[in-house]
Amino acid sequence: MSKLVPNNNDYSENYSEEGLKEKISKFAKTAGREVVEKALILFFAASDPDTPKKSKAIIFSALGYFILPLDAIPDITPIFGFTDDLGAVALALATVAAHVKPEHRERAKQKTLKWFAKD
Repeated sequence: MSKLVPNNNDYSENYSEEGLKEKISKFAKTAGREVVEKALILFFAASDPDTPKKSKAIIFSALGYFILPLDAIPDITPIFGFTDDLGAVALALATVAAHVKPEHRERAKQKTLKWFAKD
Protein backbone atom coordinates (compact mmCIF):
# COMPACT_ATOMS: atom_id res chain seq x y z
CA MET A 1 0.00 0.00 0.00
CA SER A 2 1.16 3.53 -0.72
CA LYS A 3 2.90 5.60 1.95
CA LEU A 4 0.14 8.20 1.43
CA VAL A 5 -2.55 5.80 2.61
CA PRO A 6 -1.71 3.87 5.78
CA ASN A 7 -2.85 0.24 5.83
CA ASN A 8 -4.60 0.63 9.19
CA ASN A 9 -7.09 3.18 10.50
CA ASP A 10 -4.50 5.50 12.05
CA TYR A 11 -4.09 8.50 9.80
CA SER A 12 -2.38 10.64 12.44
CA GLU A 13 0.96 10.35 10.63
CA ASN A 14 -0.62 12.36 7.81
CA TYR A 15 -1.56 15.23 10.12
CA SER A 16 0.34 18.49 10.24
CA GLU A 17 -0.87 21.98 11.02
CA GLU A 18 0.62 23.18 7.74
CA GLY A 19 -1.13 20.39 5.83
CA LEU A 20 -4.46 21.26 7.43
CA LYS A 21 -4.11 24.95 6.58
CA GLU A 22 -3.13 24.10 3.00
CA LYS A 23 -6.06 21.70 2.55
CA ILE A 24 -8.57 24.21 3.93
CA SER A 25 -7.17 27.11 1.90
CA LYS A 26 -7.37 25.08 -1.32
CA PHE A 27 -10.66 23.28 -0.77
CA ALA A 28 -12.73 25.31 1.71
CA LYS A 29 -15.42 26.26 -0.78
CA THR A 30 -15.52 22.80 -2.34
CA ALA A 31 -15.54 20.99 1.00
CA GLY A 32 -18.18 23.29 2.39
CA ARG A 33 -18.67 25.29 5.51
CA GLU A 34 -19.78 22.34 7.66
CA VAL A 35 -16.65 20.26 6.97
CA VAL A 36 -14.35 23.25 7.50
CA GLU A 37 -16.00 24.33 10.74
CA LYS A 38 -15.95 20.82 12.21
CA ALA A 39 -12.28 20.39 11.22
CA LEU A 40 -11.45 23.69 12.88
CA ILE A 41 -13.29 22.72 16.07
CA LEU A 42 -11.11 19.62 16.20
CA PHE A 43 -8.00 21.66 15.48
CA PHE A 44 -8.71 24.10 18.31
CA ALA A 45 -9.55 21.24 20.70
CA ALA A 46 -6.28 19.50 19.82
CA SER A 47 -4.38 22.74 20.37
CA ASP A 48 -5.74 23.00 23.91
CA PRO A 49 -3.33 21.65 26.55
CA ASP A 50 -6.36 20.47 28.59
CA THR A 51 -7.40 17.99 25.89
CA PRO A 52 -6.31 14.45 26.87
CA LYS A 53 -3.71 12.66 24.75
CA LYS A 54 -6.17 9.93 23.76
CA SER A 55 -8.60 12.54 22.42
CA LYS A 56 -5.78 14.31 20.60
CA ALA A 57 -4.81 11.00 18.96
CA ILE A 58 -8.39 10.60 17.68
CA ILE A 59 -8.43 14.20 16.46
CA PHE A 60 -5.07 13.95 14.69
CA SER A 61 -6.17 10.74 13.00
CA ALA A 62 -9.39 12.34 11.71
CA LEU A 63 -7.58 15.48 10.56
CA GLY A 64 -4.88 13.32 8.97
CA TYR A 65 -7.59 11.55 6.99
CA PHE A 66 -9.06 14.92 6.01
CA ILE A 67 -5.65 16.05 4.72
CA LEU A 68 -4.99 12.88 2.72
CA PRO A 69 -5.19 13.54 -1.01
CA LEU A 70 -6.25 9.94 -1.66
CA ASP A 71 -9.04 8.61 0.49
CA ALA A 72 -12.22 6.54 0.18
CA ILE A 73 -13.91 9.12 -2.06
CA PRO A 74 -11.37 11.31 -3.88
CA ASP A 75 -11.84 14.98 -2.97
CA ILE A 76 -11.98 15.96 -6.64
CA THR A 77 -15.16 13.91 -7.12
CA PRO A 78 -17.99 16.40 -7.70
CA ILE A 79 -20.65 16.62 -4.98
CA PHE A 80 -19.53 13.56 -3.00
CA GLY A 81 -15.79 14.21 -2.73
CA PHE A 82 -15.83 15.40 0.86
CA THR A 83 -18.62 13.23 2.30
CA ASP A 84 -16.14 10.70 3.67
CA ASP A 85 -14.07 13.52 5.15
CA LEU A 86 -17.18 14.94 6.82
CA GLY A 87 -17.98 11.49 8.20
CA ALA A 88 -14.48 11.05 9.66
CA VAL A 89 -14.44 14.55 11.15
CA ALA A 90 -18.00 14.25 12.52
CA LEU A 91 -17.26 10.85 14.09
CA ALA A 92 -14.11 12.18 15.74
CA LEU A 93 -16.01 15.22 16.97
CA ALA A 94 -18.72 13.02 18.50
CA THR A 95 -16.08 10.81 20.10
CA VAL A 96 -14.18 13.66 21.75
CA ALA A 97 -17.21 15.90 22.40
CA ALA A 98 -16.66 15.83 26.16
CA HIS A 99 -13.35 17.64 25.60
CA VAL A 100 -14.61 20.24 23.14
CA LYS A 101 -15.06 23.54 24.92
CA PRO A 102 -17.43 26.34 23.90
CA GLU A 103 -14.40 28.49 23.06
CA HIS A 104 -13.17 25.84 20.56
CA ARG A 105 -16.54 26.00 18.82
CA GLU A 106 -16.62 29.80 18.90
CA ARG A 107 -13.10 30.18 17.48
CA ALA A 108 -13.95 27.72 14.70
CA LYS A 109 -17.20 29.53 13.98
CA GLN A 110 -15.50 32.94 13.78
CA LYS A 111 -12.68 31.63 11.56
CA THR A 112 -15.19 29.91 9.27
CA LEU A 113 -17.34 33.05 9.04
CA LYS A 114 -14.24 35.04 8.15
CA TRP A 115 -13.16 32.61 5.41
CA PHE A 116 -16.61 32.18 3.90
CA ALA A 117 -17.48 35.90 4.10
CA LYS A 118 -14.79 36.73 1.56
CA ASP A 119 -17.14 35.90 -1.31
